[in-house]
Amino acid sequence: MIVVKNLHKKFNSEIEVLRGVDQHIRPGEKVVIVGPSGSGKSTFLRCLNLLEQPTQGEIWFDGQLINAKNVDIDKVRARMGMVFQHFNLFSHKTVIQNITLAPIKLKLQSPEEAKENALQLLRRVGLEDKADAYPSQISGGQKQRIAIVRSLAMNPKVMLFDEPTSALDPEMVGEVLDVMKELADSGMTMVVVTHEMGFAREIATRVLFMDDGKILEEAPPKEFFSNPENPRLKEFLSKIL
Repeated sequence: MIVVKNLHKKFNSEIEVLRGVDQHIRPGEKVVIVGPSGSGKSTFLRCLNLLEQPTQGEIWFDGQLINAKNVDIDKVRARMGMVFQHFNLFSHKTVIQNITLAPIKLKLQSPEEAKENALQLLRRVGLEDKADAYPSQISGGQKQRIAIVRSLAMNPKVMLFDEPTSALDPEMVGEVLDVMKELADSGMTMVVVTHEMGFAREIATRVLFMDDGKILEEAPPKEFFSNPENPRLKEFLSKIL
């Protein structure tokens, strides 16, 4: 589904954040990316839907080279859901208006279809009763679940998560991870940058370890956590587990 070839990213033409990343993400995989702060994890994720423009390399999605000239990136992004650390909900719109805005504006669904789809998704995450609430009236965990629903309303082929629980109070993390687990169980292709090692163990088909702009090791979770090979990964795991 996603093929990345020799991906480089420099900021200010000097600071190299990604240094030749290669990766192949297949349909249905749950790829979890871990590593220390500043290792390039979020930049890599943001390059996948061109929120960051690569300095060099190729990104293929669903058979299309998406960082070629003349590609309609908005069309590509409609099939790639993205959930950020911060919820980015429109504060002046209700929950249901936040969810239905993009499908209606992009003419993917009629207003009636968009509303019905949104209510079904809210039901799925246990928040149907919040449809007419405003973001200021709901908790951080609820906002993040709404942000996930907003991405799902576009019926994406893949979901990208950039540290979706790092801005939450600890007691709200579980409710967001539960929604992500349910999504994983449903067969959604997912790429997740996170510090939640329990989630990585339970859900990932593969775990990638990034440091200094490179993928230093990747393996299924059992092997990744119990038998790491790279010395830097061993050091990282010894500090966090």
